[in-house]
Amino acid sequence: MTTDSAATFYGKLSCPDRFSSHKENIPGFLFGQLKMVKITVKRNDEPQFLHETTGDTAIDVLITNITTIYNGRLKIERICLDEQITELKLIDEWAEKCRPSGGDAFNKDTMGRRNGIAPNEHMAGVLNKSSKEAKDMISKKKIQADICVDQKTVKDALDILRGAVMIVYPMGLPPHDPIRMELENKEQLDGTQASLEVIPVDNADLWWAGKQLLRGKKLKDYIGNNEKTKIIAKLQKLGQGAPGREPVVSEQEQKEMMAYYYRKQEAAKKLAADDEDSFLNSEWADNQMLKKKFQGLTNIRFLIFFVNEAPIMKNPFIFVADVVVGVFAVTWQSFL
Repeated sequence: MTTDSAATFYGKLSCPDRFSSHKENIPGFLFGQLKMVKITVKRNDEPQFLHETTGDTAIDVLITNITTIYNGRLKIERICLDEQITELKLIDEWAEKCRPSGGDAFNKDTMGRRNGIAPNEHMAGVLNKSSKEAKDMISKKKIQADICVDQKTVKDALDILRGAVMIVYPMGLPPHDPIRMELENKEQLDGTQASLEVIPVDNADLWWAGKQLLRGKKLKDYIGNNEKTKIIAKLQKLGQGAPGREPVVSEQEQKEMMAYYYRKQEAAKKLAADDEDSFLNSEWADNQMLKKKFQGLTNIRFLIFFVNEAPIMKNPFIFVADVVVGVFAVTWQSFL
């Protein structure tokens, strides 16, 4: 930083008016982190990504940013998971010109869209690793992690994919290759399912709390001046009408409620099946238990003494005498 630029920079800090008008030129650590409005963007009741903005943002700018990010995520998904279409190619004039670096391996394309000259295992690992990294950057799991996605995130993911393609194919891909057409924004989606998912910026519409966010207004006109808030907005095409409202309970809460009532139903079935009176043998069902505790008659064990080890069946009188002696001994011991 030169002397003049440094003087200008610190001059902005010393003057409140100039500070407010040039806040964007001052690092965030000098005045603290700004409070932002976090928007969970949904499409057809399915969360897509988390976006961060301010209440002073115009609805036109907000719709443009959200739609651009949404379409960019679709582009990355198409590149990383290419849905092939049946197409006959009798002679591929680009087969010798566009060979992968590091050698190749023939892998016949059953759909007939490519010539089957695939990169070797090492170069394929480069493509797979870059594809996984790009998909993780725009993954829907970022919502649970409270990580926001912006246009720079989408651009960085596309740059990773573009760099991986340049490493594997230094001579470039054929002009008709769908990956090259996607990276050059020349994709042809007419007649495909992907064309129905893409939303043009001019044909985009944003809804929140059953209200349409009209262009020409600001976000704070709907949510108020509270910057530290989190809302759920739904993106769709113009003319589709109001989207469905958010459910009262979340999907996770609904699963927990279903599991709870299932366990409760199983317990009720178990009680209905066990209609016997075996519980009457339990201690808590004995109405004489309190009396027995006061008299010390609980946990009584009978001790049977055999005189001269005589068998019971041979001399039953001795057995009866032993029983009487044992009961008397236990009862007398309990009173002591």
